[in-house]
Amino acid sequence: MKNNILIVFGTRPEAIKMAPLVNALKKEALFNVKVCVTAQHREMLDQVLDFFSIIPDYDLNIMKANQTLHSLTAAVIEGLKPILDDFSPQYVFVHGDTTTTMAASLAGFYSGAEVCHVEAGLRTFNKYSPFPEEINRKITGVIANYHFAPTQIAQQNLLSEGVKAEDIIVTGNTVIDSLLESMLKVNSAYSNEEIEELKGTLSFEKDIVLVTGHRRENHGDGFLNICKALEMISKLDNVEIVYPVHLNPNVKDVVFEKLSNNENIKLIKPLSYPTFLWLMNKSKIILTDSGGIQEEAPSLGKPVLVMRDTTERPEAVSAGTVLLVGTETNKIFEESKRLLQDKKSYEEMSMLHNPYGDGHAVKRIVEFVLNRASKNSNG
Repeated sequence: MKNNILIVFGTRPEAIKMAPLVNALKKEALFNVKVCVTAQHREMLDQVLDFFSIIPDYDLNIMKANQTLHSLTAAVIEGLKPILDDFSPQYVFVHGDTTTTMAASLAGFYSGAEVCHVEAGLRTFNKYSPFPEEINRKITGVIANYHFAPTQIAQQNLLSEGVKAEDIIVTGNTVIDSLLESMLKVNSAYSNEEIEELKGTLSFEKDIVLVTGHRRENHGDGFLNICKALEMISKLDNVEIVYPVHLNPNVKDVVFEKLSNNENIKLIKPLSYPTFLWLMNKSKIILTDSGGIQEEAPSLGKPVLVMRDTTERPEAVSAGTVLLVGTETNKIFEESKRLLQDKKSYEEMSMLHNPYGDGHAVKRIVEFVLNRASKNSNG
């Protein structure tokens, strides 16, 4: 008898990191796998589904203008109930730290499923930073039956919270599996309209500084400081900044007001996943407040400056592949200048080992679940 598995995600980063796992689990004869997307982020999610050829079995389509965390949480739980009642999964897979993740783990628990948490155990130990992600992953960690920790530090965090050792496996991060698979595709003469447009827009003989920024805790003064730093960086010799601007008005309005008249700063619309990978690979350094980029960029040899005061990914800081610079204007500028102008500093950072995995995280997760499913069916 097959084990029913429901995989739930709602945002682009979750889709990127879960796509190789979806495809691997579907190849196993022991499992009947269905995918539910909440579409917490609609357009950006759909681009990834298309790139990885994933067609959801269920689509809650819950994204609404001006949605709140309260309404989002309620919509996920309510939307999942009839699906869980109908499909009766033995396992519900969730990823990381989104509101979809937290609400889906709770809904799965209510339905009697065993909750499997991919990218488990990340912590900043500050429940307000990142907000609400830190609390989302802690709640999910309390509910989950099985924890797929990307690193030994994440494993230790879970052990210190009382999770049983036999319910945790260190897998590496599935984002590396996804990145390596995707780069093979992107590098094999892959192109699209976005890439061709960028080729005509950007001066690739210059050092490209790629910027992303959207974190809720940086809204307001944080983004004003970041914009000042970008203005200063744009005045350095042989530098061009490209910034795919997040659609959130709290980000977009400030960035366009402060930076739209600077010819050395190209403000562009958010990019599809394959185009973003292509641009990361063409960049010299990356400035970001994103979590996933801290994991991906080291595999491409790209130094990352993290514009946050805390990170749930201390492994990258310890390994030296990323540097925390916060949102202090002068620090962002000085560290960017150092990497752009000091060849030795750049090479030291770009040649370091990625602490987030070897591209075999999915294989380890599938083997773990196969083992547990076999034990359960025999026991």
